[in-house]
Amino acid sequence: MGTQAFNAAGPPQGTKAPSGGSDPHAVGERAGTGSFIEFRDVWLAYNDELFAAGQFAVEAIDLQVNEGEFIAIVGPSGCGKYTFIKLATGLRMPSRGRILIDRQPVTGPLKISGMAFQAPSLLPWRTTVDNVLLPLEIVEPYRSNFKAKRKEYEERARQLLQKVGLAGYEDKFPWQLSGGMQQRASICRALIHQPKMLLLDEPFGALDAFTREELWCILRDLWMEQKFNVILVTHDLRESAFLADTVYVMSKSPGRFVVRREIDLPRPRELEITYSKEFTDIVLELRSHIGAIRKTTQAPA
Repeated sequence: MGTQAFNAAGPPQGTKAPSGGSDPHAVGERAGTGSFIEFRDVWLAYNDELFAAGQFAVEAIDLQVNEGEFIAIVGPSGCGKYTFIKLATGLRMPSRGRILIDRQPVTGPLKISGMAFQAPSLLPWRTTVDNVLLPLEIVEPYRSNFKAKRKEYEERARQLLQKVGLAGYEDKFPWQLSGGMQQRASICRALIHQPKMLLLDEPFGALDAFTREELWCILRDLWMEQKFNVILVTHDLRESAFLADTVYVMSKSPGRFVVRREIDLPRPRELEITYSKEFTDIVLELRSHIGAIRKTTQAPA
């Protein structure tokens, strides 16, 4: 079936992290194992007081993701999915454990990643193409030569916008675009600096069903063409099963991975597959895992 239940193992939820942990910034005695993303027994408490009290947002996270792999993370609200994204991008350092991205230890915010969120957050005074170009004006090494290479970068942005169906809208302002168009531009902005890893936090959650499915296909095509790594955080189980190679189910807070489900559906996947029994069975299985988690953590009536 391609489903692996993790040892809900390790220390019981809510207990303190094991003492004697190593410096999270250290590479250790060995380099990466060949995985593009690697979490080694990662724990995070948001401050020293919570750490001392053994209150963690995520705990005992072990993960290995191959280069070019598309993973999705699902789980009940408040389980630590967004915390995982902050750890994977270097926006937060773990309290215990080690994180390696592209076989290098994470010691701060990564330049090789792009991010897109549920709200497109386009700057209203900039055109669509200028919004897409924004990361190149900020992030090195692009920032230093932005003026000299602006024509080249703008052509790259326009080609990217054309790929997502925004040809003819490059010089429009955000208020002239629909919600779905704005989200397409947001994804282009996340990809303009050609990152090795794309992180998506509920990127299609505010869209209607038809627009959402259209954007699934756009993301699928971009990923299959460029083969960057993707970490998708979502509450939409159909979305996770349609897009991902592997879906991870997180427990209630403190979050840890409790199920790893390989999506053994052929690629390229068309929307018609979402109506098949094989697809529906996968979604129902994922739903049953999350239902079981919610049931075990609900307070008695």
